[in-house]
Amino acid sequence: MGKNTVLNNLHEDEVLWADTKRFLGMPITFTKYKVDENRLYCKKGLLRTETDELLLYRIMDIRSSQTLGQRIFGVGTVVLFCTDKTSGVLELKNIKKPDQVRRFLSDLVERRRTETGVKGKEIFGSGGVLHSPECDTDGDGIPDCDEN
Repeated sequence: MGKNTVLNNLHEDEVLWADTKRFLGMPITFTKYKVDENRLYCKKGLLRTETDELLLYRIMDIRSSQTLGQRIFGVGTVVLFCTDKTSGVLELKNIKKPDQVRRFLSDLVERRRTETGVKGKEIFGSGGVLHSPECDTDGDGIPDCDEN
C-alpha cells in the first residue's frame, strides 16, 4: 500500500504539440520535444535521460531554418532564444513542419505572457537579470530600486 502524497496527486497538462528529432526524416533518435500550456520539454537519451524544461513566457525570440538536406526530408530546426539560465538558446532540431511550429510557439508564448501579465521589458534587464516593473519609476527600462 503506497502513501497518498502530493506527488501521487499531480496531473499532467494536456500536450499541445509533440515531436521527435528525426534522422533522414524518420523519428529514430532518442530526443523528444513536448509542449503543454505553460512549458516546453526536451527529453534526451536512452540509457541516461536528461529532461530540460523551459517556461514559455521566458522565450524572447524564435527562428526557424531549413538546409537543403532538411527540406528534402521535410524537416527543419526551430531555435528558441530565451532568458532561461540553463539554456539561453534551445534548438528543436530536425522536426516536421518547422515554420508551423514556429508560428504555433510564437502565438502560445504571446498568449502566456498576456495571461501572466509579463512583458519583454520586465524579463530583460541589464545582464539578463529579472527586474520588477515597480523598480522602474521613470519608465526608461532601468531599475531605480536598490538591490538588497
